[in-house]
Amino acid sequence: MSSAEPTSAQVTRTDRLGPTEAADVLALARTAGDADGADPLDEHVLLRLRDPEAPAVHLTARADDGSLAGYAHLDTTDPATGVGVELVVHPAYRRRGTGRALARGVLAAADGPLRVWAHGDHPSAAALAVDLGFGRARVLWQLRRPLTAPVPEPRLPDGVALRAFRPGLDDEAWLALNARAFAEHPEQGRWSPADLRVRLAEPWFDPAGFLLAVEESTGRLLGFHWTKVHERPGSARIGEVYVLGVDPSAHGGGLGKALTAAGLAYLRDRRGLDRVMLYVDESNTGAVALYERLGFARWSAHVNYRLG
Repeated sequence: MSSAEPTSAQVTRTDRLGPTEAADVLALARTAGDADGADPLDEHVLLRLRDPEAPAVHLTARADDGSLAGYAHLDTTDPATGVGVELVVHPAYRRRGTGRALARGVLAAADGPLRVWAHGDHPSAAALAVDLGFGRARVLWQLRRPLTAPVPEPRLPDGVALRAFRPGLDDEAWLALNARAFAEHPEQGRWSPADLRVRLAEPWFDPAGFLLAVEESTGRLLGFHWTKVHERPGSARIGEVYVLGVDPSAHGGGLGKALTAAGLAYLRDRRGLDRVMLYVDESNTGAVALYERLGFARWSAHVNYRLG
């Protein structure tokens, strides 16, 4: 969520973007991300932009010359929790009122409560949120650590082994484990088979970096550490603790710490990376404490604003 663009920008609503329009939005997001140091659209939105069949409401703001000045994405697939919104404005068109015009377009297009992410906690997003009556509801921190610093040796509980994820064979068992591990999480715990398949098809996916902790006697999945590598032309490569989860029945035995360490070692030794990041809810104090003990520190914040 950002504010501003050209005063004369025209806001248009559509339920489907063509390939050229989607490419324009992706280019806009890259430009804004490079300028702000934080990607303005999360992975969920980027995946939907690449899928022409994904249901969504799109608002585009174009300047008089036709250039894309701003974009808002409305996810209306979960009315129980409200409409999810992400909004981005091109750096060249900020402080000219189009961010506000897009936000008003969102208010007109949405039916029900709104959940709006401001990636990077940009000051103009905070000001716009206050002006429009949104309340600050949730904070997601990005933490980082160097992989050049020592990584603890993974110490798995007795009777537990690590292996790589097997696409097509582990899907169902992993989805069930993910649902148990994130039963209280507003997004992660509701992943469907389609959500998993689309990520397994992404160019960055590497099954060797999707580590599963299994009970040796039964083969039951107890936890996982799914790593990711971000590679963008002109930017340094960085690893990510993409998703880390432990079955509630396996809590308290040090499995989360061991899985984290194993994934960090994989990113360092197998992928040759020298830094890693992750996202964690500010309210998840247990996870924050674990990551801080493993050498992670705050890098940036992403704020969720709510209305209604």
